[in-house]
Amino acid sequence: MRDTFVATTTAILEEDPRTALVLADISADAFAPAMRRHPDRVLNVGIREQLMAGVAGGLALTGLRPFLHSYAPFVIDRAYEQIKLDLGHQNAGAVIVSIGGSYDASAEGYTHQSPGDVALLDTLEGWTVHVPGHPDEVPGMLWAAARHDERVYIRLSSQQNAAAYPGTDLKVVRRGPQNGAVVLAVGPMLDPVLRAGLDVTVAYTNTPRPLDVNRLRELVTDEMVMVEPYLAGTSSRAVSAALSRVPHRELHLGVSRTEHRGYGSPADHAQWHGLDPAGLRASIDAFLRKD
Repeated sequence: MRDTFVATTTAILEEDPRTALVLADISADAFAPAMRRHPDRVLNVGIREQLMAGVAGGLALTGLRPFLHSYAPFVIDRAYEQIKLDLGHQNAGAVIVSIGGSYDASAEGYTHQSPGDVALLDTLEGWTVHVPGHPDEVPGMLWAAARHDERVYIRLSSQQNAAAYPGTDLKVVRRGPQNGAVVLAVGPMLDPVLRAGLDVTVAYTNTPRPLDVNRLRELVTDEMVMVEPYLAGTSSRAVSAALSRVPHRELHLGVSRTEHRGYGSPADHAQWHGLDPAGLRASIDAFLRKD
């Protein structure tokens, strides 16, 4: 997805003179041509993500539309205070685009992992969060974000689904029994959910914030499972509020709070956290059986 981000953002920079890009070394080589063409709008502040967020807030206040980019733990976890103050408190807009997801860069160790990034942004107001499940979903998100001044987080991952589902509305991918359980998969969790082979309705969203609550209410009549590629339970507040008038049971699956101190591969981490097809099937089967 990073290649798609680089190509699309480069095109946006060429077309829209209001757009700026602030980097913290990550992907600087890929954006070198754009930096040479637009040295006043494409800036590399070095490995100083807090400064990157502060610069972006200043650029936004001058009328530019800043994009920020780095690994998720650097651009969200490390720069959280500046995001809170220099963007949120100043009511300044920006587009944060991260790579790495929860454990894409597992070979680099826990410094490059951020399962809690979306939960951190949930403590702040006014953030739209996109979690694309396929590279073809990314360009539309970037172009749309460039055309307004709100705060947007686009969480890119090397994990991806076989098919793209463009648009940001909640979609039904596979129908299960009428009035049966609904499993809502976020971004790259769709394919593992489908491969789990469950007799349920499978829905998909690449935009967990704001959650498409109207569509969710139309689908859920009894039991609902949320499967997210970041910290388990991140969307529990949003789902509970959306379904507050619908008698139901809900289960939230995602990256557990148990820290795994081995490096491993992304596939290893998915298995350790129960997010591979076998783990998902076991957890959801137990929930539906009311074990």
